Amino acid sequence: MSDFLSAQTRTETDSLGSVEIPSSAYWGVHTARAHENFPIARRPVSVYPDFIRAFACVKQAAARANLEIGALDEQRATLIDRACEEIKTGMLHDQFVVGVIQGGAGTSTNMNANEVITNRALELAGHAKGDYKFINPNDHTNHSQSTNDTYPTAIKIALAFSLGSLLDELGLLAESFAAKGREFSHIIKVGRTQMQDAVPMTLGQEFNAFAVTLREDIERLREAVSLLREVNMGATAIGTGINAPKGYKEAVIKHLREITQLELETAGDLVESTSDTGVFVTFSGALKRSALKLSKISNDLRLLSSGPQAGLGEINLPARQAGSSIMPGKVNPVIPEAVTQVAYSVAGADVTVSMAVEAGQLQLNAFEPVIAHSLFQSITWLERACQTLRVNCVDGITANEARLEDMVSRSVTVITALAPVIGYAEAAKLAKEALATNEKVSELVTSRGLLDQAQLDEILQPSKLAGLAPETDVIDVITDAAIPAPEKVEDGSGTQVTKKPAK
Repeated sequence: MSDFLSAQTRTETDSLGSVEIPSSAYWGVHTARAHENFPIARRPVSVYPDFIRAFACVKQAAARANLEIGALDEQRATLIDRACEEIKTGMLHDQFVVGVIQGGAGTSTNMNANEVITNRALELAGHAKGDYKFINPNDHTNHSQSTNDTYPTAIKIALAFSLGSLLDELGLLAESFAAKGREFSHIIKVGRTQMQDAVPMTLGQEFNAFAVTLREDIERLREAVSLLREVNMGATAIGTGINAPKGYKEAVIKHLREITQLELETAGDLVESTSDTGVFVTFSGALKRSALKLSKISNDLRLLSSGPQAGLGEINLPARQAGSSIMPGKVNPVIPEAVTQVAYSVAGADVTVSMAVEAGQLQLNAFEPVIAHSLFQSITWLERACQTLRVNCVDGITANEARLEDMVSRSVTVITALAPVIGYAEAAKLAKEALATNEKVSELVTSRGLLDQAQLDEILQPSKLAGLAPETDVIDVITDAAIPAPEKVEDGSGTQVTKKPAK
């Protein structure tokens, strides 16, 4: 904010009076007043570069549409267009200085954009900043527009831009879990339900499930972003299109599609679209869903790595930093902990979005700035959380194979696989006895003559316990007769089909 301390100034005037603006600043009087009025978040809108880029797209499309319909002359339209193009590439983002939290339904951000674009356009034309007789922020850069159609449109475009990066990181994280699933596919462990021992599975199955659930969320987020395609450009103040010339609405959406490469469309009812912000509830909900799943996965990783001696200790997370200022050698699961905190923040932001959407009155929602801030922060933090979880945690996870093997060998959970053969009641008695005596289930079964060792080994194959084996003979509980598995035969074309066994 060094511009605010500049000794050299220019004078700009609005309906409230005159304000001294630093000569080097591209923003003007409206931005200066907003900066003074909203020293709240201490975070300028430029912390969300996709939002600035989206606003430049909106203003560029408007300039091209105004030129096409003859509402703006070619010289001014071209200069505004050039300034927008530069901002799209990252130039002048530091000039977007209004706070993310602001009153006025986003007018401060819209005017910040109008002033920066105008003063850069003036500079390109060889004019001094603030020479608004030649190009004016309101009369030219904001021509045919209102904050109430440009601001929500920019939010939707920015969300679509930002979501692409989040989806990329979610995809990479899912692949990291899938890779661990393949690496751990041979390792048998005890599964758990309600924090109690359940039945055997592989560590690979556990990690692959993490990958699958993240990929499902990628699809849900893609569905949510499709809802953002409907925009209200041309609505101006409340949806009636006042001050938007004939043909502007059709022209601006055409240019906006070309500029953004997004499948945008004009809302069918601009009055409804200008007042309704329900799409942000849906989008926020999709972000929350992903965040809570990430938190669940992170908490699972913390549990599985707990110990290293007095916990589950099934996996090892990479040691990232010393875990205690008093306990030497302690290492904590700091990466999953950080991800879980991000999830809590996203869940809280979802509540904020919900309340802000509900609070809109009559023809406009004045609380879109906090909606935008909440959504952009959630996307940004989720993207970074996915990245650090992948790079600093998942990729370096190793399995404690010896401990897992010992836990399986001593577990009574294998009794579930024997229940169809020896009966549920007998299996329950054996499980209770094994827990009381610390004997292995397999030894109790053979010592009682319930099954011989060959039968036991067949049933308790690790691959069968984890449900990985192909179709094989199954022992009928009632008759103890073997039921043959379906036979695979050639159908004459080289394709194998199932032949049902004769009754």
